[in-house]
Amino acid sequence: MKTKNIIIPIFFLAGIFSLASCKDEFQESTVLGVNQAFSPTGLTAIVVNKTGVRLTWKAVKNADSYTVEIFENGTLDFSSTAVKTVEGIKFAEVPYTVNDLAGATAYSVRVKAVGLDIEDSKYVAVTFTTAAEQIFLPVTQSTIQATSVVLNWTPGQTATSITLAPGNIVRPITAAEITAGQATITGLTGETLYTAALLNGTKTRGTITFTTLLDLKGAISVSPTDNLVSIIAAATGGETFALLPGTYNINGDILVSKTISIQGAKSTDKPIINGGVIRIRANSGLSLKDMILNGTGALNDNQAIIFDEALDNAYGGLTVENCEIKNYIKGLMYVNNKTLIQSVTFKNNLIHSITSVGGDFIDFRQGLAKTFLFENNTVYNCVTNRDLFRMDAGGSTNFPQETSIITIRTNTFNNVITDNTKRYLYIRLASHQIIFTKNIIANSAGYYTNQTSTTLTTVANNNYFNSPNFTASAIAGSKNDTGVFTSLNPGFSNVSASNFTISNLDLKNNGIGDARWR
Repeated sequence: MKTKNIIIPIFFLAGIFSLASCKDEFQESTVLGVNQAFSPTGLTAIVVNKTGVRLTWKAVKNADSYTVEIFENGTLDFSSTAVKTVEGIKFAEVPYTVNDLAGATAYSVRVKAVGLDIEDSKYVAVTFTTAAEQIFLPVTQSTIQATSVVLNWTPGQTATSITLAPGNIVRPITAAEITAGQATITGLTGETLYTAALLNGTKTRGTITFTTLLDLKGAISVSPTDNLVSIIAAATGGETFALLPGTYNINGDILVSKTISIQGAKSTDKPIINGGVIRIRANSGLSLKDMILNGTGALNDNQAIIFDEALDNAYGGLTVENCEIKNYIKGLMYVNNKTLIQSVTFKNNLIHSITSVGGDFIDFRQGLAKTFLFENNTVYNCVTNRDLFRMDAGGSTNFPQETSIITIRTNTFNNVITDNTKRYLYIRLASHQIIFTKNIIANSAGYYTNQTSTTLTTVANNNYFNSPNFTASAIAGSKNDTGVFTSLNPGFSNVSASNFTISNLDLKNNGIGDARWR
């Protein structure tokens, strides 16, 4: 019995030591025994701000930091020396952005994980291509003349030449100009839209557009003290009237019966036409550029531009460019006669405070335009409870052989249409095509259309912010955008100050909205 009493405690103690030993072995097995960091996964590279790249990857558990290497090729060839190497990146810094790469260049980038007391991981890699750089500074109107321009870029940034088109002009850059970041280009043509490219060898470091001033030698100068209405009425055709800065108080009709151009002599100081309603007659064409049309005081609270006569022959083209148009009560443009227009173009305009009481914004009742282009305009605080683009079937009745091509692209619309029963595209022509692309629509209660006759040929890459009815209108027969679109906040800089500069990088990079704000 004594022997048994001694043996039992010994077995009991042995069991305790055995359990303790098992516990120690279990704790050790939970530590994964590897001698190399795992490779990152999910590596993506998105170009930002033209010459930067935003890199994203998934975290690695046994990584202490990460190393990024960038090579100047787009072939995943890592045999040369990296142009950029960044070490010690913590995962909290991901997405990680590398800036100051060359523009318009293909790159390969690779990323590895770096662990503590273990070998680095194997690399993972992707390719990307930067956009063309933009080191040109904005062209100020004070540096533009009829036959010359002063172009500026970041001082000290290397470049070899500036090219300009049209004209295939190649202008070498001197060392002194590089230091100053400035070059004067001469020998240009007046009233011409130029595109300038700043090159370093074959790589583009910046592009910019500008329009030279009107060469007053070929135009008729008009001052605010002149009778503008009488001068235009007496035109014989083909004249360009250059309006000097100042205010032209009309408060009535401006009759255009010959094909003419009217534009500001200085786009930096645009002339103001107060209370003028432009009435186009006798198959005339008209170009308006670099001026302010203020509808305050217009007789009968009328539209800004009216095609005033029914004619069997086609009118010339209407072009409205680089203008500010505001405070017209009934609308922007009115066609209520049997009127065939060769082309209508609204481009690079600021249009606001047109309430459209008693008429629609663009209002075709009995006529049509063979081509209608509305591009790079900013329209804001316009149209309460009317339609935006209206083109009635009467135009097709009067001109059954015509197909109207309607293109509305890269515009910014903000607070346009506050009535959820009103349409952006009230188009009922028998034969037409509508291309509506890369526009920003913000803060609108409207929707596209509910007309079976409206042909939405292409609706793509538009952005709808706080404007739900363009993609989900419940109105009977409504046509919603069911293709490729976004609903991003543009991040307008200062709406109350009419500054619609966007901060959203996706919209900037994809060229959405009026180009002036990107």
